Amino acid sequence: MTDAVMTEMQSSNQTRRERAANASEAVRRGLKKRYAAEARFRAYGIGAVGIALACIVVLFTTIISSGLPAFTETTITLNVELKQEDIDPEGTRDASTLINANYRKLVFDTLRAEFPDVTKRRDKRALTAILSSGAAYQVQQAVVEDPSLIGQTVTFELPVSADFDLYEKGVINKKTAEADRRVSDQQMAWFDTLEERGLIETGFNTTFFTHADSREPELAGILGATMGSLFTMLVTLALSFPIGVCAAVYLEEFAPKNRLTQIIEVNINNLAAVPSIVFGLLGLAVFINFFGLPRSAPLVGGMVLALMTLPTIIIASRAALKAVPPSIREAALGLGASRMQVVTHHVLPLAMPGILTGTIIGMAQALGETAPLLMIGMVAFIVDIPGGITDPATVLPVQVYLWADSPERAFVARTSAAIMILLTFLIFMNALAVVLRKKFERRW
Repeated sequence: MTDAVMTEMQSSNQTRRERAANASEAVRRGLKKRYAAEARFRAYGIGAVGIALACIVVLFTTIISSGLPAFTETTITLNVELKQEDIDPEGTRDASTLINANYRKLVFDTLRAEFPDVTKRRDKRALTAILSSGAAYQVQQAVVEDPSLIGQTVTFELPVSADFDLYEKGVINKKTAEADRRVSDQQMAWFDTLEERGLIETGFNTTFFTHADSREPELAGILGATMGSLFTMLVTLALSFPIGVCAAVYLEEFAPKNRLTQIIEVNINNLAAVPSIVFGLLGLAVFINFFGLPRSAPLVGGMVLALMTLPTIIIASRAALKAVPPSIREAALGLGASRMQVVTHHVLPLAMPGILTGTIIGMAQALGETAPLLMIGMVAFIVDIPGGITDPATVLPVQVYLWADSPERAFVARTSAAIMILLTFLIFMNALAVVLRKKFERRW
């Protein structure tokens, strides 16, 4: 082999080695860029999750810190003399006489007796402002339930007004200028004196869970809104679950695949994205104005929310039915079962966990809705606790809206506390959906 050929071969090998080295370097650079891009993407994802978690922590911390004071109440212990001449002078023990007695005078006289040096009318009025307006009703209720108390001196733990409750909890500060707060220095001195005498106590606020709404913050509770939500959800479930499941079964198992069913499916999917207030307008126009159903009633609210929840239940139910393998249908048909028997005995029971999960998620969404219920009048101020689906009522989200719109400072804590209760229900319902899915889910 000549020198020229050897030189040419060596040059060719060197060129190939250079090309291979360049290619390897290019691959390394490409891998480095790809790994760097993956690392950046992973960092972006971790950062997004961290920001979301931080926002959730801030949200829950704010709500909990604002709402915790609502779970305690401040009371004043007074020994009220239930004088017969003021309650039932004739001794008839008639219910109307006992109800209409002047209990405010009895309670206020007892409080004023703690400060005999307060003689001016203006000062007496300022002193009695320490007590809540509901204190007299508490004494009235005790006497009506047990008339034998008349003529005795009974010890009552009576609620103080919202301003003094905030003062006891430190929300109203003495350092604030007197002109900038609703509690005067003299009233604070009287309240501190009562506390030094051991008459002021702070305990669990049972009123918040046993009373309905009130104009007075210290007397306001969530029981009325909770019962309204319960009745509304019962109506929603009773209407949306059977209709939604039956519609899903028909569309998935029996309906022919033609243009009409395609239009129905498209409209069901579109209804799931319609703003909820549109359903409220529909309920106002049809259920109230046309059919004349009672306004601000759980019956109408449940019907409106059922319309809103139906698309969610239908879509979830169809997905659950579609997840059942065709082999189960074919095996049942091969054994002589009718199509109805295949659906009711085999397909529907196997799809029920998914259907229940979708239903619970739809009901949780309905529980938190406010806009459609505002349109049908469930924003009204309701003092009584509803006893049925036709009684006037409100629901928890609307109650939160009403309290948030109130100018009273004490309603801030009650608004946050009601949000905590609502979030507890929503978290429980979503957790129940997850548990049902994990427990009954089958992988084919």
